[in-house]
Amino acid sequence: MVRDDKIPLSFPEVVIYTDGACDPNPGPGGWAAVILLTGRHPQELVGSESHTTNNRMELRAAIEALATLHGPHRVHLYTDSEYLRRGITEWLPNWERQNWKTSRRTPVKNQDLWRRLAQLMRHHQVHWHWIKGHAGDRWNQYVDCLARAALSRRTG
Repeated sequence: MVRDDKIPLSFPEVVIYTDGACDPNPGPGGWAAVILLTGRHPQELVGSESHTTNNRMELRAAIEALATLHGPHRVHLYTDSEYLRRGITEWLPNWERQNWKTSRRTPVKNQDLWRRLAQLMRHHQVHWHWIKGHAGDRWNQYVDCLARAALSRRTG
């Protein structure tokens, strides 16, 4: 993670909302992100996979959103996934120190995506925010609809 003092205050600040969906879990899945940058229209990102899990879709949404940013940004990323938020803020440092093993010495699940997310975070200062899903937050509900639509197109 980039330290606060490495990102000048003049760098753009961006708000990102992400969500993933899978039905059944595991099964076909969809992910979505909305990028909100001052002075610009919201940017929507969506995708799907034929066989995946809800956790992989949550990770993909965050990865794809961060990957679209050019140059360092101050990022506020909102997710309703405790797995994503806790994984990145609590578990990731230990996994990296323990050569991508859990506290039970088993390989970290979704390691390919966690590694990619960790790599992308080195370029930005990311503040992770958990929000309760389906609780009335406009943008959370919006990305939920986008992710479910991506899933529906996959299962068509």
